Amino acid sequence: MFGTLDISTSALVAYRTRLDVIAGNIAMKDVTRDADGNSMPYRRRIDLFASGDPSRGDGAPGVHVAKIVLDQSAFGLRWDPSHVDAIKEGEQKGYVRTSNVDPHTEMVNAMTAARAYEANITVAEMAKRMAATTLSLVA
Repeated sequence: MFGTLDISTSALVAYRTRLDVIAGNIAMKDVTRDADGNSMPYRRRIDLFASGDPSRGDGAPGVHVAKIVLDQSAFGLRWDPSHVDAIKEGEQKGYVRTSNVDPHTEMVNAMTAARAYEANITVAEMAKRMAATTLSLVA
């Protein structure tokens, strides 16, 4: 019984993290400079899930975010020769490197993460209802 609640809780935490990563990607998609002020577009973050719940010890059932990695796909290019970060010379002169965040992909990922979050809430509620029914039968 409590195992079911623990598994659902670990999934809720993992999907909340996934939604935070997605929100950060969407918020930063137009950034063309890094934290040091260098001309470097924002690179999309990807959260990687792994089985188990390290907060409850080795071998505990559940899921967690193992790590958040940078998406190594290529940056985009946008024609804007007046932009301060436009490429100054060469074949791509006048283009600005843009982040590798695709807002459509991020929105689909956000919808699937939200649905998974809702599904885990439903599982937790069902487990609580089953426990309450069992206690009422025993009492």
